[in-house]
Amino acid sequence: MSEIQAVVGAEAQELGDGRTLSNRELLRALLRKPQFNVCCLLLLLFFAMAAVPTLFTSVDPRFCELTKSRQGRSPGHLFGYDIQGCDYFANVVYGARPSVLVSICASFGVFVLAGSLGLLAGYFPGFVDALISRTADVLFSVPGIVVLIVILNSVPNRSIWIIVGVILLIGWPGGMRLMRATVFSVRNREYVLAARSIGVPPVRILRRHVFPNAMAPLLAMTTLGIGGMVGLEAALTFLGVGLQPPSISWGSQFGVAASYRDTPHLFIWPALFISTMTISFMIIGDSIRDALDPKLLR
Repeated sequence: MSEIQAVVGAEAQELGDGRTLSNRELLRALLRKPQFNVCCLLLLLFFAMAAVPTLFTSVDPRFCELTKSRQGRSPGHLFGYDIQGCDYFANVVYGARPSVLVSICASFGVFVLAGSLGLLAGYFPGFVDALISRTADVLFSVPGIVVLIVILNSVPNRSIWIIVGVILLIGWPGGMRLMRATVFSVRNREYVLAARSIGVPPVRILRRHVFPNAMAPLLAMTTLGIGGMVGLEAALTFLGVGLQPPSISWGSQFGVAASYRDTPHLFIWPALFISTMTISFMIIGDSIRDALDPKLLR
């Protein structure tokens, strides 16, 4: 028994060393891509804007002068004014926080929830797999956007965390299925079978052997989906079931701009910021997916 434990321990050590080396190689491969570096810098700018908006503007976004309603740009007011005469640049800067929080928190939550459920469904075939898979099938059978609208429309006070929670409720089945399929291909590998043979607890096997070797596809999928979360938050607010006033977000600015088509700057600036952040996340997701593709690593 001690010899088997030594072999498994050595194999786990080799696996751990290889995983560290692979991470370094992955980082080097990503940093060699100019588009990846540019998108990372743009996202850092958006994150800083969401975390510390006062670094970008000293103007109070709720200080308004109705006499300047919908006016264009002027000295000290690069984006002009909104319908209430508030500085539009300050509104766009402060509107970054809800979009960033919803996209990052919802994506991270979906990754954790889908990864955990997919791990359990793939490693424990039978009742656990059937229960999780059938629940996912039920959620797949209804249109997600319709469920979001119905649930959020019934909530009187919608906050960022309520929106994130509802997205988590219906957003995990796709990632769970991907994780489940990957776990099926990992659970019968030699190092997992060796760990089982010496009595390693299932929780430790899942944590140390199965999850680290099955998470790459889900990680790439999640990174690609963050951009979609940005657009989803904007769409929900535009449809009137997202954040409520006095919250400031890019989606609420879209909703206002739809009623004032003769004032293009109300639409252009939030659209530009949403598009830039969405495309940046998608390019980073594409870069990670390509770097993790075994066919491209050969």
